[in-house]
Amino acid sequence: MNKLGVIGFVMGVFCLIGLVSWAPADREVLSRKNPGRTASTSIGDKPVAKAVKGPRVTPDSLLRQADRLASWKSYGRAIEIYTQLLEDTDRRLTSAQRNNALSGLAFAYKQAGDLNKAERTYRILLDANPNPDPKWVLSFAQALSGNGKLAEGQEQYDRYLKLKEAVITQRASEQPIMVGDQGKRNESVKYRLEYLALNTRNEEFSPAFYRDGLVYVAGSKGGSTIETTGSGGGSGYLDLFYVPNRNQLKVAEVINADGSTTKGQNDRVKSTKRNGVDDYTRPTANDSRTVMSYDGGINISEGLGYDARPKNPAQRFSQSLNTRYHEGPATFYQDGSRVIFTRNNFNGGRARKSTEGVNKLKLYTAVQQNGEWMNIEELPFNSDEYSVGHPSLGRDPNGNPDRLLFFASDMPGGFGGSDIYVSRWENGNWSKPVNLGATVNTKGNELFPSVDEMGNLYFASDGLKGLGGLDIFYASMAGTTVRSVDHLDAPINSAQDDFGLIAKGDRQSGYFSSNRRDGNDDIYRFVRESSMYNCRNLTLRIYDTDTDQPLDSVQVDIKARGEGRPDQQVFTDRNGLLKLCLEADNDFMFTASKDAYISSTIGFTTRFLTDDQPSRLEMALAKPTMLIDTLDDPTSASANQINLNASRVRGVIRSQKDKKPIEGVLVKLRNDCNGQILSTTTGPDGSYVFNLVEGCDYTLIATKEQYGTNTSKIKKLPKKSKPKEVSADLRMLGLGEIVPIDEIHFDLDKVSLRQESQRELDKLVATLRRYPSMVIEIRSHTDSRGDAAYNKTLSSRRAQSVATYIVSKGISRKRIVANGYGESLLLNNCTDGIICTEAEHQRNRRTEFKVLAIK
Repeated sequence: MNKLGVIGFVMGVFCLIGLVSWAPADREVLSRKNPGRTASTSIGDKPVAKAVKGPRVTPDSLLRQADRLASWKSYGRAIEIYTQLLEDTDRRLTSAQRNNALSGLAFAYKQAGDLNKAERTYRILLDANPNPDPKWVLSFAQALSGNGKLAEGQEQYDRYLKLKEAVITQRASEQPIMVGDQGKRNESVKYRLEYLALNTRNEEFSPAFYRDGLVYVAGSKGGSTIETTGSGGGSGYLDLFYVPNRNQLKVAEVINADGSTTKGQNDRVKSTKRNGVDDYTRPTANDSRTVMSYDGGINISEGLGYDARPKNPAQRFSQSLNTRYHEGPATFYQDGSRVIFTRNNFNGGRARKSTEGVNKLKLYTAVQQNGEWMNIEELPFNSDEYSVGHPSLGRDPNGNPDRLLFFASDMPGGFGGSDIYVSRWENGNWSKPVNLGATVNTKGNELFPSVDEMGNLYFASDGLKGLGGLDIFYASMAGTTVRSVDHLDAPINSAQDDFGLIAKGDRQSGYFSSNRRDGNDDIYRFVRESSMYNCRNLTLRIYDTDTDQPLDSVQVDIKARGEGRPDQQVFTDRNGLLKLCLEADNDFMFTASKDAYISSTIGFTTRFLTDDQPSRLEMALAKPTMLIDTLDDPTSASANQINLNASRVRGVIRSQKDKKPIEGVLVKLRNDCNGQILSTTTGPDGSYVFNLVEGCDYTLIATKEQYGTNTSKIKKLPKKSKPKEVSADLRMLGLGEIVPIDEIHFDLDKVSLRQESQRELDKLVATLRRYPSMVIEIRSHTDSRGDAAYNKTLSSRRAQSVATYIVSKGISRKRIVANGYGESLLLNNCTDGIICTEAEHQRNRRTEFKVLAIK
């Protein structure tokens, strides 16, 4: 049993304890009955409440109603509806609907504190699904643990971990399909920078969000804030400072996206001396320091060192956090109740040094009580021998906040310099740190990690290719797995040091630090003025109009407006989804086609879209109405009609190609009133005859090996009418037959279909729908005029034009082979050198179809 599994298992038990504590209130809800509305029934051996049937509603609408009640914590009423769905045999649930009902029912039982029923329902759900949703397995494990089945609960939790890792790996590979011009997607994102008035001639850097304000690091001038060369030195110290309302920050200067500058709200603030004012001031020369002077400089490989000497600080963040040593950067828990911050190796009134005499950096945590930060403690992975700093808290893969801690360290075993590490909050403590790997870390220095609420990671590096000094990079993350790393464009990055970026998930705005101005570290606010990705995320869902179920493997042809945008052909996944990233400022057409469905076309534009929120489109595909010949009116049989003792149907089965009678056809007549079937086999004349009963519809079916089955409907004859004879001749398509398509002609040297040709092709589409297993070859021909090789190409294009039209009507492309024969199969003697009329040449410009396979 691995360590992660044990820890997750224990956490699951804790969650269940929390649920049981409030379960009785909802158990009371479960026991309520509404007289006249419910009746007692059972699922298995346990009594439940089942709603008495009322007006019939669809399963999907009941599922939505139950889900809505569960979201409102009305678990008793939700359980009633879920149970009604599962036990109502009149409603036939699809597999997806049954899974949704079972998972909803199990969840409602679990939330209501009835863990026995939750366990049993989850068993039913998981037994029916070999590849379950990981969340089902996790909930099942928690239910088992709450019921005292600890060993089985651990097995299910281990299963959950494996399934979750597989899902993360799959999602990491599911990148949107890029559509449109590749060049436009490489354009830089446009940002406006605001130089904040809080900056002084000292150092201000590494901001962090705290409530409505900013907490940042500040100190006096003393070289670069981040020592990357090891040549710095000085005796200054850094503290944490606080701006309570960041929305009221004044702007000294605006740097526009085009590089121009405009004056901000006020001039740059000059530092003011505050020594000797109160407890928030720096110690004076009369105070005794116990920390080293840092005169030898602080090398990053030794301690992520700050090479800054604050002299005239502004108001500090907290007296209890700020000491005579370096403090900051910091990160805060989501509710603001706890902080993790960087400080020199000093706690409990005592400073410690490494064996080399260096005072390293460590991470500390403190809790806020009555406005004061108290109970300062070290994190477990600190060391006197290496530095740990620059913390940032993030969510775990399940969305739980403050469960991941990213930080920088020069601990042994890294790639060189300082690296980015991550630790998990497990079993009430931070786990052993894990290096993020070579995708992020280099032989240089990686510093100042920051994670937004969506799990995106920002960090600074001088080892990855950038514009100079420290540059800010963005890492796309799947939990703690790095998917990719991208360099942020100018003006966020510059030729100087740029670091300490914080932003929300949409990166619409944020803050970062840079020493690009006069060599000082200053804080800038950025505001994005263009799309972040230069393409628009679009999810396309395609579903069946009648069932509302998703359609997989739907072919989607994408056309983008403009020159140089090639058409693309993609397919939906098993959930009927297609994830695209569309070129900005363009128009698109999507044509969806699938066998046995009518194709559908829809347009979408990315013009005038200023936000980066993903879009969603839904396309419904409808099945065509199956065409079955219906024989309405009885046809008089002249002299024989008057001698009839009973009504009957008579006909001849002929070949579709040459209209000749077909011998040996099995003809069946099914009475649609009672299901009785009569059958006969045609002789050499291809004829058959059956007696009919007035007042009943009939279905006529003709089958023969190597021919396609033909089906027709015979409408009922009126009761008490005189005996009549119905004539029903049928045509059958045979394997290998070549059937001309009437009036499918093309203009000279043209490939586009005429309007009258489309009407004729609709008849072929109806034939293909009648024979759903039939595969045909579209054969296109030209006349003899012109070059033979060109005519071959022209006829191939014409065949493709016909095939494209048929596919647009919902016929699968797999059922169609398109070939052009040029002038090789002329129907007359109009070859080269022979003078013929235009009508004679037109006869050769024809289209046929050949039956390649049929049942």
